[in-house]
Amino acid sequence: MTKRIAVLLGGRSPERDVSLVSGEKVAEALRKRGHAVIHIDPADDDWQAQLIATKPHLAFNALHGEWGEDGRIQGVLEYLGIAYTHSGVMASALAMDKQRAKAVLRDAGIACPEGQIVNRFDAAKAHVMLPPYVAKPNAQGSSVGVVIVPEGTETPPDILASDDWPYGDEVLIERFCPGRELTVAVLGDRALSVTEITPKTAFYDYEAKYADGGSVHQIPADIPDEVAEACKRDALAAHQVLGCAGLTRSDFRYDPATGKVWLLEINTQPGMTPTSLAPEQAAWCGISFEDLVEWMAEDASCPR
Repeated sequence: MTKRIAVLLGGRSPERDVSLVSGEKVAEALRKRGHAVIHIDPADDDWQAQLIATKPHLAFNALHGEWGEDGRIQGVLEYLGIAYTHSGVMASALAMDKQRAKAVLRDAGIACPEGQIVNRFDAAKAHVMLPPYVAKPNAQGSSVGVVIVPEGTETPPDILASDDWPYGDEVLIERFCPGRELTVAVLGDRALSVTEITPKTAFYDYEAKYADGGSVHQIPADIPDEVAEACKRDALAAHQVLGCAGLTRSDFRYDPATGKVWLLEINTQPGMTPTSLAPEQAAWCGISFEDLVEWMAEDASCPR
């Protein structure tokens, strides 16, 4: 059935450029399936009026970061009664708050690194925990604003107190987990596969995630079967315990020296770009990009 679909893309978060690419890819796939597609950019002042005027059958949320995946755009869509993709208001807000999400995940028996929320100026004065640790915004995605403080570092990073820091005054100081970078996409009630990511930068930062050739993806990851199963089990459990829907992606660290697997965070709005991990895993499972996007559109609902 041909549907009128509003693709939400762009927005005003630091991840705007990636969202524009994700949205264009999604729109292209939907058009190939015969759907009528309308682009809606929440950075436009009249975006809600545009959305109401188009009277879409559903909204495909291709936004990333603030407003797009923190429950706020989901709340607007719920208020307007428009069916939409991905997770609902509560799951989106909870997953975006890294520290609160980890508390819920730990209660479900999922191993997550210890951490604490502090004011960024306090974190810049003295080490909140003994290095190595990670300092990052508590409510940003795609490794935006992440700073790794190596072992032996005498003072905290100056950037935390800089006037150029645009991510708010609340930061998460989290124990650094050594090891290999793994990720698992969950589609509905199915964990797809495990990908190992080898970044070409110092760590799997924003550039490594989205720059062409910024990282190497190996799927399936060359890891012991029991580790792969543990990652898939925890990714599906995280998806379910947080109340997520549609497509999510969970990021892990695996330390071969200890056999320990840590869940770092869950992403409720995985990228849909040419270098994105979730579409890669879907393709490896025999689900084409068009089929993936079509499934997500069919899965849209309100409320979520």
